[in-house]
Amino acid sequence: MKNFLGFVSFVLLTQGAGGILHEVTGGRFNLWTVVRRIGFLDGYEIYACVLLLVLAVAVGAASDSVGPRD
Repeated sequence: MKNFLGFVSFVLLTQGAGGILHEVTGGRFNLWTVVRRIGFLDGYEIYACVLLLVLAVAVGAASDSVGPRD
């Protein structure tokens, strides 16, 4: 479970950072960002990417607190 949450945290982090880079650089990082492909987020891409970064930190912290099963 710890490895899975770490992977999810990594994916959220890369998508959030890639989305912010896509918006800041004018579209250079458009191959691997998911936020720009979601239609109802038009105009709110930066907010969604910041939310992804916050979720990445939260899931990463949760993965550190998960202990082994007994």
